[in-house]
Amino acid sequence: MTHQILKKTLVIASHNQGKVSEINELFETYEINLIPVSNFKLKEPVENGISFRENALIKARAASKQTGYIAIGDDSGLCINALNGNPGIFSARWAGPKKDFELAINRVKTALKGKTDNAAQFICGLALVWPDGHEDYFEGNVEGIIKFPPKGKNGFGYDPIFYPNGYNKTFG
Repeated sequence: MTHQILKKTLVIASHNQGKVSEINELFETYEINLIPVSNFKLKEPVENGISFRENALIKARAASKQTGYIAIGDDSGLCINALNGNPGIFSARWAGPKKDFELAINRVKTALKGKTDNAAQFICGLALVWPDGHEDYFEGNVEGIIKFPPKGKNGFGYDPIFYPNGYNKTFG
């Protein structure tokens, strides 16, 4: 059965302001009212999944169940080949409790010391969950390389060290 967005309202199941801004930007041309989950004063669910899919669904399910709206949840991260896919689903946790991505970028730099493979990919999983329990999931990735020093002030997270394939600029 095809599910449609009839209420024209979606809850963004993220407490990360950078992600909320990105999702708002994606929906700019649509007549959909986006409400960040923080407006509902809900606690963040425990992200204990073992994949981007599981974590995106955990967030979207919690937001939909608690608000009664369709919720969009995401989980994304940087997967570095030489680090066996890390930081991966732990990308935000590498930034510590204060979400200090300068710290996270330095952790990547230290972990890559002496390694020659700088290939990486950003992976983003998006989950849509309806109040009736229907779920949809979408995943995409961008291949690229990690390069230091960090360059650029746009974006957030690991954007200043990630160069997508075919470009001579970072995401930042």
